[in-house]
This record gives sequence, structure tokens and C-alpha cells, in this order.
Amino acid sequence: MQHQHEDKKAPASVDGNVTDPVCGMSIVPASAKGGSAQYEGKTFYFCNPRCREKFVAAPLTYVSPTPKVAVPTSPKGTMFICPMDPEVRQDHPGSCPKCGMALEPEVPQLATKTDYVCPMHPEVVRDAPGSCPICGMALEPRTVTLSDADNPELVDMRRRFWISAALALPLFLIGMSDLIPGAPLQHAVSPVVLNWLQLALATPVVLWGGWPFFVRGYASIKNRSLNMFTLVAMGTGVAFVYSIAGTLFPSWFPASLRTHTGAVGVYYEAAAVITTLVLLGQLLELRARSQTSGAIKSLLGLAPKTALRISSTGGDEEVALDQVQVGDKLRVRPGEKVPVDGLVNEGRSAVDESMVTGEPLPVQKNTGDKVTGGTVNGTGSLVISAQKVGNETMLAQIVKMVSEAQRSRAPIQKLADRVSSYFVPVVILIAAATFAVWFFFGPTPRLPHALVNAVAVLIIACPCALGLATPMSIMVGVGAGAQAGTLIKNAQALEMMEKVDTLVVDKTGTLTQGKPKLVGVLTAGGWNEEQVVQFAASVETGSEHPLASAIVGAAKERKIDVLPTTDFQSVTGQGVLASAQGKRVHLGNAAMMKSAGADTTALDAEIDQRRAQGETVIFLAIDGALAGAVSVADPIKDSTPAAVASLKAAGLSIIVLTGDNPVTAQAVANKLGLDKVIAEVTPEQKRALILKLKGEGRKVAMAGDGVNDAPALAEADVGIAMGTGTDVAIQSADITLMRGDLSGILKARRLSQRTMSNIRQNLFFAFLYNVLGVPIAAGALYPFFGLLLSPMLASAAMSFSSVSVIANALRLRNVKV
Repeated sequence: MQHQHEDKKAPASVDGNVTDPVCGMSIVPASAKGGSAQYEGKTFYFCNPRCREKFVAAPLTYVSPTPKVAVPTSPKGTMFICPMDPEVRQDHPGSCPKCGMALEPEVPQLATKTDYVCPMHPEVVRDAPGSCPICGMALEPRTVTLSDADNPELVDMRRRFWISAALALPLFLIGMSDLIPGAPLQHAVSPVVLNWLQLALATPVVLWGGWPFFVRGYASIKNRSLNMFTLVAMGTGVAFVYSIAGTLFPSWFPASLRTHTGAVGVYYEAAAVITTLVLLGQLLELRARSQTSGAIKSLLGLAPKTALRISSTGGDEEVALDQVQVGDKLRVRPGEKVPVDGLVNEGRSAVDESMVTGEPLPVQKNTGDKVTGGTVNGTGSLVISAQKVGNETMLAQIVKMVSEAQRSRAPIQKLADRVSSYFVPVVILIAAATFAVWFFFGPTPRLPHALVNAVAVLIIACPCALGLATPMSIMVGVGAGAQAGTLIKNAQALEMMEKVDTLVVDKTGTLTQGKPKLVGVLTAGGWNEEQVVQFAASVETGSEHPLASAIVGAAKERKIDVLPTTDFQSVTGQGVLASAQGKRVHLGNAAMMKSAGADTTALDAEIDQRRAQGETVIFLAIDGALAGAVSVADPIKDSTPAAVASLKAAGLSIIVLTGDNPVTAQAVANKLGLDKVIAEVTPEQKRALILKLKGEGRKVAMAGDGVNDAPALAEADVGIAMGTGTDVAIQSADITLMRGDLSGILKARRLSQRTMSNIRQNLFFAFLYNVLGVPIAAGALYPFFGLLLSPMLASAAMSFSSVSVIANALRLRNVKV
């Protein structure tokens, strides 16, 4: 029977357009400049190749829906069930028609589905624990929890290791007993009996303790994806089968391989000790890998378990955090953690927001200010209104972003992947060649020498360290960044940040505070200042632009009532327009005035003076005639001068890119010592400049905070969003600075440099280990020094290499950025 697979298209809007999942732009599928990509049976279209690259590198970042936390519903939406027969459900109270018992409100259940992902191959996702079909490693839960329960794989490996170690120790002593002067054990017990004793001890170790390795080794051959378990299974399997044959059928072996008693030399202790050491390596590796999620666990631990909800009667009741709903009034007492994201309704206090900003100084919160779940209240008492709960809170979003970033793949990983794809087959060929050389040209007894050295090659050449070198450093580095208030969306951005040589920054909200104030009002055409402010504030009431807040705020301070408006429209890169009191009102820049047909020359002299002082001037036209202008100043952030100086000292070329007037932008640039300023640019022109710079061979980072920055953020090699900016900007960016100032860029750059240095160290030692280890295991030192590498020592070295790579990656946890 043939199956036809339907190509599920991305959801289209009414006009046939689709949304770029990376930057949020609306595009026509037929003319999508970035092409398309498939994910989970759906087709996604992109406005430019850069967006497509970001999507392909970490698709879950853009398409994975944030799971909603179930919360108790209102009585109107509550379902009632029978306590005796849960299948009886209805939307109103009553009695069960079967047993007559009163129906009870249904308790919402939280989603418990967990996906499992490979730490080395994040594209491998399963809905149950198991092994990766590519590398054989144990899959890990994608979602980190605060549960103290051990990883089931860790528990299993621990049990197998300790039982195997208890059996392998006497085996090792028996195997080494012939080195004791006089060989007392060999005189007390016949070699044949010793062989059978070793078989009895080794069988549970190899077949039970090492069973996971054989299963994974078989899977690697079946899937045509040879990995470390291929080598381990082959090495221990060959030694064990050879020893069984020597024990059961000694007559099959030539006299040169048998003692005078007729017994054949066996390698049970090698097979058992190798299995035990590999189990030890897996145990240590699993424990070390669990520490890489420490950053996420520490973030999860910031959220309180309960909240103090104010009831309808005014009393306080302590409820579980997952029972808090949007709109609930919550009391936050001094010293307590803010339970959810919300707005301050009553009270005043200083709140420690270091968990999201990395800034140790508390922030004063008054009525109307936003607070973030997980932050710590100071000495005042607050009453807040819950705005975002469950998985919608900023803390939950940070955890989700960090988790996804830790699973993404850096471009440098391609080198390790390419080497690993050829490595195991080459090692098997080297082991075969080693066996042949020792068998045909080695000293007697040739077969044991050939077997031991071939097994040593197979065991020591484990590619696990090579595969772990990059993902372990990425996981720890991303976690360290999150704890410092620098959220990295994917590993590609972390790697690229080190290479950036050009930084393009937006002015408003990036260099400046983004909270401008109205500092002057100019009038024309017979209108007075109060009327200019009134019409300007009325039109800006429907806008979310920072300048709009300054104008509306000034109207409130002057106690000027805003007028009702209709037909509001925002023109990107120009301004806004609406109708008020039957008049058509335009508020914006010179381009907006030109489209309205208003002549601005009457105010040119005054406007030039204002702009020379770094103020932004916004024109007001009423019914096509100039009515005046408002002058707004946006103070430079206190941290900006020092951050700019440090970035310039680091060798970065800094370009100010803004939609503001050239004179205003240049005034800000002059204060900061920046030479290159490009002003009055539209979002598309910002994106075009990024393309131009990249075409010149530069590695470009773009820092911005507004909707108009989103296309440029998506196009840049590294898009950096201010955490104080819009959601669209943050979604389009690769890195989000929770503190919202340029000093975070320095942190991100230092973190990138140290993480990439750590990765290079790991790759170097992993390559060096294999380059030196394989020849030594093959017997390269024997002709010169008479030295051979025991398979047991090879196994210990192999395990040490993996653990050392993880230990080196964990050093990043202590890096101060």
C-alpha cells in the first residue's frame, strides 16, 4: 500500500502572505528571497537567507509552541466529574447518573509529556528514554526540572558498575597472579580450573554489565552509523569469545598457544576489566553531564513555590504558584520573591532584579511599574496584578531559551562531525592491519599478541571525547551567560560573536535610555502650545513608540486632556496619523510632512538649534498645514560612554544607525566619540546597510530594541536585542541583553571568546589523544622500547579522555563575564 505525504504549508494570512518565523515579516511565498525550509512536515518561508540559516540552525527556537501551564478555570468553564467514575463529566454541578454521588470540580492536570534528546546530536528527539541511533549515547530529558531524582540511565550504570567491579577485581587478581614469584595460585589450582573460574566471573560482567554496549554497538552497525560503542563491543566481544573458545575447545588451538597442561591462555580479565572501566567512564560522564544543566536548575530555583493571593473579601490566602491566574491580586511582603510577572497596584519598594539583568543594584518600583517573577522584593510591601503566569513569565521564557540554545549546534561542530564520520571505520581498518602485522611478523606467540594489540586499538580510539568537545562547552557557556543576564539563542551566535569586527547600533533605547522627555514646544499657523501638545498626545495615545510615551506623559503632567481619535495609522519610519475633532492630524518626521503636504520651512531655524543640542523634533500637521513641532530629548544611558570606549578599545568599528534626524544623531555620536552616523533610515534601509557591510567581508553585529530594528537584527551575523525592547526585536535577535545596555555586548563577546577557546582546547586534546593513543596501542613503541599498551590501560585512558573534556568544559561555570 502506498502512502502519500502531504506537504503542510505555513499558515497564510487572508491576503495569501505568510510570516517569516524568525523576524516576523509578512512575505509572499512565491517571492521569498530567503527560500524555504521543511520542519516536521511543514514548509516555512523566509525574507532573506540569514533568517533561513537561523531557522535551520535551531528550528525549535522559532516554531516550538510554548507549552501552556494549565490553571484552574473560572466556575463558568469548570468541568465537574464523578469521584467514583471519572468518565462521567459535565459542565455544571449535579449528581452522577450512575452512582448518585455529587459531582466534584475537575482538578486541572499539568502536561507531563517529556521529550528526550541526544546531548551530541540535538536533532535526535524521542518521546521516551533510550539511546541515540547515531552515537549511542543515552538520551536526556529536554526539559530540566528541579527534581532531585537521579537520571534512570545514571542509576542503571551505577548498579552495573558496582556489581561488575566486585566481579572484575578477583578476575584481575587471578589474571595477574602469574606475575607473583613462584606463581603459587597456578601451583595450587590447575590452569583448566582457573579458566573455568574466570569464565564464571567474567560472563555476568561482559554479558550483563556490558550488555548496553553490545546493544548500542549492534544498533550502530544496523544504522550504518559507527560510533564508540562499535569499537567497545568489538574489542570486548573478540577478547571474550576468544577466551570462551580457548576454555571450551582447547584442542582447536595450536600447541604454541597452549601450556603443558593443555590449557589455552585466556583474556577474561581484559574483557571484564575493560567493560568495568567503560562503565566507570559512562558513570562519571553522566554525572558530569548532569552538572551542565546547573544553570537552568538555578534559574528554575528562583521561582517561589507559592503566592499570597488577595481574595475577593480582602483576605490573604496562600496558593500554589500554578493556581495563580492572570488578573489575580497578589501581595508581596518584604524579602519575598515576586511570584509572577505583573504590575504594581499598591505600595513602593526596591526590587533586586539581578536574576534577569545581572545588575546588583535594586530598582525602585512604584505604582504602575512592571515587576518580574523570581526577582526579590526589598523592604517595602507591594500589591501586584498578575499579567503573565506559568510558562508565559519572563523567567520561564529565559529557561526555555537557554535550554534550546544549549541543544543547538555550533558551526565548529561540523569539523568534529566530519572527522568522526570517517574515524571509526579507519580505526577498524587500523585494528585489522595491527592484527595482521602482529600475526604474520610479530614475536611468538603471534596470535595472542595480534589479538591483544588489535583490541587495544579498538578500545583506545573511542571518538566520544571528540563528539563531546563542542556541545559540552556550548551547554556550560550558554548557562553561564544566562546567569550573567546575557541570553544566547543558539550556538551559532555564540561562535560568531567572537569574530565580529563591526557593531551597528540603533540610537534610541540602545545608546540612550529610550525614555525621552518633552523639552520644548514650537508653534506655527496660529496654534498655541497647549493645542500642539493636545493634538500630538491624542494621536500618540495609540502608539507604542518611546517618543509617544514622552508626549503623552507631558500632556498628563500639564493636565491637558487627550482627544478621542479615529482611523489611527502608523507609517513605519515616518510617524503616525489619525483623525481628531474632524481634523486629519499627521505627527512625524519631514517625510511624513511631505506626504501630508505641509511646509516646514517656517520653523527651520529653531529646529536646527534644537537638533544641534541632540533633541529630536517631531512635526505636527493639521489638515495638511504645519501646526507646530514638539522637541524631545532622550538622555544617554549612564553606562554607554564606558561601554563604547571599551568596545572601541577591543577593535570594533561602531556605526550609529537611526531613523532620527542627522543633526540629532550626530549630537549624540559627538558626545560618545563616535565618528560614523547614518540617520533617517527606514527599516529596509537598515537591513540594506547590514547587507552592504557583510558584502564588504565584515562580520556584523546589530544592536537594537525596536520593531523597526527587527529586519536588520535578523540579517546581521549576530543580532543583539536590548531586553528592555520590544518582543519582536527580541524574537529576531540571536542574543538578548537583559540589562539593556551596551556593556552586555562586552560580556557576550568575552563569553564567546572564552567558550570558543574552551572548545578549541577540547578538540585539540581529543585529536591529540587519538593521534598518539592509536599508534601506541598498535605497538609503535615495541620495536624501540619493548612496550605494549594493555587493553585495560587503553580502556582507562579512553574513559579519562571523555571525562577530562567534560571537566574542562565545566570550568566555564567559573568564568566572570
